[in-house]
Amino acid sequence: MRKIEDLQSMTAGIIPITLEERQGRIEKACRLMTENRIKAIYLEPGASLFYFTGIAWERSERMMAAVISDQGKIAYVCPAFEEERLRELLLFGDEVRVWEEHENPYALVSEIFKDWGISSGRIGIEESVRFFLYNGIRIAAPHLEFLSADPVTIPCRAVKSPTEIALIQRAMDITVEAYKVCISLLREGMSQAEFCANSIAAHKALGVQGSIEVQFGKSTAFPHGSKEMTYLKQGDVVLMDGGCTLEGYHSDISRTIVFGDPTQRQRDVWNLEKEAQAAAYAAAQLGVPCEDVDAAARKVIVGAGFGPGYKTPGLPHRTGHGIGLEIHEWYHIVQGNKTPLQPGLCFSDEPMIAIYGEFGVRLEDCIYMTEAGPKFFTQPSPCIERPFE
Repeated sequence: MRKIEDLQSMTAGIIPITLEERQGRIEKACRLMTENRIKAIYLEPGASLFYFTGIAWERSERMMAAVISDQGKIAYVCPAFEEERLRELLLFGDEVRVWEEHENPYALVSEIFKDWGISSGRIGIEESVRFFLYNGIRIAAPHLEFLSADPVTIPCRAVKSPTEIALIQRAMDITVEAYKVCISLLREGMSQAEFCANSIAAHKALGVQGSIEVQFGKSTAFPHGSKEMTYLKQGDVVLMDGGCTLEGYHSDISRTIVFGDPTQRQRDVWNLEKEAQAAAYAAAQLGVPCEDVDAAARKVIVGAGFGPGYKTPGLPHRTGHGIGLEIHEWYHIVQGNKTPLQPGLCFSDEPMIAIYGEFGVRLEDCIYMTEAGPKFFTQPSPCIERPFE
């Protein structure tokens, strides 16, 4: 049995995102703004703000934001009492506009546009910006047109650089080690909460924050788990799903095993899931639309008599999602997404077979696209008895 206390940090030697890379991201954003006739984009704290500026900041009811123009200008807005903290975090740009508690921060954003000579045209609002912020800016600057910044932010963030892929790879490697020790600690009567606590401790010992959720028995049919607390017993299907973050980048891995000897039914469904996952990987070729990867996995499952479509027993959700600074981000591997696969895209390969009243099986390994085609961050499970190579 492996022990959590024997684990050691795996974060040595990582290469964080450089200032030069972040500046390159802003340059790409400027090109995309020009192509899409967008004069500036507005970002509040979250993955996109961190992506472009390197600033990690908790959201609150007070506006803290960055505005980036199509000419590469950048201005920050924050409460006056937070100015010194913000300046400590700035990697580039020194224009910080502050507002006192009784003042209007929306007017401050409008003034930025005016001072930059933006008297008309389109302003992109990042997709996760909360409505009250957008609405306040819209009222303060009624002469401007507001629209989604997706044509700028998504193409930037979805295509990962080699440094980003290396960070995701290390995060995946760390989670694999956490999985191995947590699986070795499975025991009769273990609760889901105990397993999750072990996974948190394991990730911490490995140098990161992370966790692995688990379901036992019939609860494994629920894609994101049941509200019922369950306790492990012989013959249970065990479905695990989790990951960690490293420099903001996520890992995400799912494994399904049986505690004890699997039945033939469990083995057959597990093998079908593995076949569906392999079909998705085989379909993930350069230039292929994202939806074709989903269709390939779904064809295997429907061909075995499950479904059709999202109907259960069968695959009730998309086959995958993009991954990076958010665990679920663009581009999704789903019907209707005709985005062609290109080098730098990273996404999960996780078709699931959900059989309510019996059990569910999900195997998840993430893929990154290279100039030569798809590569797995983690190698798929060889068989039901062996969750890892």
